Amino acid sequence: MADFTEEQIRRYSRHIILPELGGKGQKKISDAKVLCVGVGGLGSPNALYLSAAGVGTLGLIDMDRVDVSNLQRQIIHSTPDQEKLKVQSAKEKINALNPDVEVVTYTEKLSSKNVKEIVAKYDLVVDGCDNFATRYLVNDACFFAKKPNVYGSVFRFEGRATVFDPRSEASPCYRCLHPYPPPPGEVPTCHEAGVIGVLPGVIGVIQATEALKLIVGIGRLLVGRLLLYDALDMTFREVKVPKDPGCPLCSKHPKIKGLIDYEQFCSGV
Repeated sequence: MADFTEEQIRRYSRHIILPELGGKGQKKISDAKVLCVGVGGLGSPNALYLSAAGVGTLGLIDMDRVDVSNLQRQIIHSTPDQEKLKVQSAKEKINALNPDVEVVTYTEKLSSKNVKEIVAKYDLVVDGCDNFATRYLVNDACFFAKKPNVYGSVFRFEGRATVFDPRSEASPCYRCLHPYPPPPGEVPTCHEAGVIGVLPGVIGVIQATEALKLIVGIGRLLVGRLLLYDALDMTFREVKVPKDPGCPLCSKHPKIKGLIDYEQFCSGV
């Protein structure tokens, strides 16, 4: 335990006493670098739990500011944070929760121009975005960089989570699940359709769990398995997601060989 101070041993003691994790596992967490895409409904529990766990470097990318309508579900922010940049509000909470964590903030829009440089600095990505263009962008960038992508999404009372791990030949990617985006306007946003506030907490915590398992190298990951949660019925079910042999990105004969214009791709132009 020479790598930890006495205070850190106390802070992470419930991790360290786990046989599956122990001091070596906690050291892996402390050395890990995780990028959270979005600091909203999904990003809030992700950032809080990963920082509480002691992830060494946590990247936060979000260009939005805190609005009162966010506070029903985006638990990392509070009423006095209104009009603050979300990444700044989140950084303040993380610093107060765990000063061991180095928080790196990005306020620019994630795009084909900057995603490679940003993703390259991290071990894995937790996708908490709320639009199709960014999901495809994150998926493709993680595939080309060979970085695991912990995916989650929420809508009204339903949530989904899975792990795309391009380091594994057997792992599907987001395009295996959704080769093409839905036509513009076909799927309403949470702003238009609503979302029960606790739902992102459930899915975000599942994402954080998978991220920690990836870091430590324990357990069975949600690779090739899509976890579906229905809050109204209070049920979880699992759907197998096989690798698509005709996937335009991760198949043996891909059509996509580099990053594209994702706004145009998702607009149907």
